[in-house]
Amino acid sequence: MLTTVDQSLSARLVVDRATSQPIAARLHYQRDDPIAVHLSFPAAISFEGGDVEWVFARDLLDLGLRFPSGDGDVHIWPCAPGRTMIEFCSPQGTALIEFPSADLRHFLRWAYAAVPVGKEWAHLDVDAAIAEMLDEA
Repeated sequence: MLTTVDQSLSARLVVDRATSQPIAARLHYQRDDPIAVHLSFPAAISFEGGDVEWVFARDLLDLGLRFPSGDGDVHIWPCAPGRTMIEFCSPQGTALIEFPSADLRHFLRWAYAAVPVGKEWAHLDVDAAIAEMLDEA
């Protein structure tokens, strides 16, 4: 049974309207954290010099492939044919990354194979989540 989905991606960091640079990215999904998608980038694009990881809802990624989506720190929208933009906002700044839509869809197909839509609750450990939140407080 599929419990983890990992996919390496080639993306482009958009510097301005005329300039972008290729970057590597990695998408990760775990069955025991069924709502979240982890997207990580190498230290080369970090302000602090370390690897960067963003965690956001799997549903946000799915919606963003079809419609402009997102509140807060992560926004996703379809762009040019076959391209999807993800914008990350933090106190240190904003990053705009362009991805091949087909790669994101491929990842989601496997993530939905691991945990189908509507079955996320069956894989949530509510007690562990509450304990983790209390430990962080």
